[in-house]
Amino acid sequence: MARFLAFFVAFITFTAHADVRVLTSIKPLQQIAAAIQDGVGSPDVLLPPGASPHHYALRPSDVRKVANADLLYWIGPDMENFLPRVVGSRDKPTVAVMTLKGIRLRHFGEDSQSHADHDDHDAHPASDSADEHDHDHRPGSVDAHLWLSTANARVIAAKMASDLMRADPANIPRYQANKKAFVERLDALDARIKTRVAGIADKPYFVFHEAFDYFEEAYGLKHTGVFSVASEVQPGAQHVAAMRERLQAVGKTCVFSEPPIRPRLAETLTAGLPVRLAELDALGGTDPVDGHGYERLLEKLGTDLAGCLEQL
Repeated sequence: MARFLAFFVAFITFTAHADVRVLTSIKPLQQIAAAIQDGVGSPDVLLPPGASPHHYALRPSDVRKVANADLLYWIGPDMENFLPRVVGSRDKPTVAVMTLKGIRLRHFGEDSQSHADHDDHDAHPASDSADEHDHDHRPGSVDAHLWLSTANARVIAAKMASDLMRADPANIPRYQANKKAFVERLDALDARIKTRVAGIADKPYFVFHEAFDYFEEAYGLKHTGVFSVASEVQPGAQHVAAMRERLQAVGKTCVFSEPPIRPRLAETLTAGLPVRLAELDALGGTDPVDGHGYERLLEKLGTDLAGCLEQL
């Protein structure tokens, strides 16, 4: 009996300290999870670097990851439209973070100034291949790039910490401390980014993907327009001419694409104009995954924006 009790206690202790398998759909959520699991476990992610969450095709190994994860976090069907069918078969906790209480959701078109300048699909014939979105950016639709708001990151981190404390009660103090430290770092991060971008608020810039409105809203920035075209499709000559006219009217400006692929249109559109081409990465690329990765993601956005615009 004594040996049985010793075995039972050892089993319970091992189980309490077992690594909770956390899986996220995209890297920014993985970075937030890494901040909460710091020193306890390492979250996994579905999408590899460079993959688009808007049209990713799940592999059999991905389906197994989804099935085996103890906790799964994704943005929601407005972002990862490849996931609903798979997550619907799970019997373990699954969180679409866009549904969390306290999450601030933006909608495309809610800022009339931003979208008055948008090269919208309705303004160009389909034959021009304009605005061939991989996902829905029509006015009124949900802007699912919600992780670029530190206010939303705080809500997501609180949910992750709560879930992990329930799944792994032996490490409750660590999760509580990690959440507190993460929130404190975000407070400092907000102050640093606001200082970094303070001098560029009035400088014009364009983007190829309307992914940064949450970040802009938080730090007092505003893109001048969006050249929304599919990277693999060259728009018609009339559309290119109209976009070049807009750039000529603005004068010195920056045009930002997203890695890993710069749209073929970029060079054609800006040739001979006082325009600087640069990149903004909303997903974190190949940056290491650790407890400070989320802060690096946002800080790099501010640095990359300012770095280009300060040279105009």
